[in-house]
Amino acid sequence: MQVREVMTQRPDYCPADATIRQVAERMRKDNSGFEPLVEGDRIVGTVTDRDLTVRALAEGKSPDDKASSIATSEVLYAFEEQDVKEVLRNMQEQHVQRLVVLNNQNDKRLVGVVTLSDIADRCEDDQMAREIANCSKHYH
Repeated sequence: MQVREVMTQRPDYCPADATIRQVAERMRKDNSGFEPLVEGDRIVGTVTDRDLTVRALAEGKSPDDKASSIATSEVLYAFEEQDVKEVLRNMQEQHVQRLVVLNNQNDKRLVGVVTLSDIADRCEDDQMAREIANCSKHYH
């Protein structure tokens, strides 16, 4: 099974110049703990709910500061044609619950987001389902 079969397509995102407040409002509106930051059609960073609490609050950032100041710029990603099992292994190794999905290695346009829940919802392999359940308890 390929990532494109389980991912959320056309994910919500914020522009690269969004403020911390704008990203937080978008997360609340979308009931999400994750927002990609995009410039044009290229992903330039990600902001998680953890970034908002640990980085923004702990570092005394203003809500009007740029979200890029707290974003993770080394974005972890998968490609839409990758095998889901390979992506799950990568998620386990990186201790993450979600990855942005890019269209291919040449273009690298944001086309989706894949989460452990997305994979679990489509999982028919009992062993993989157990691994996903175990991962989601410990990852951020």
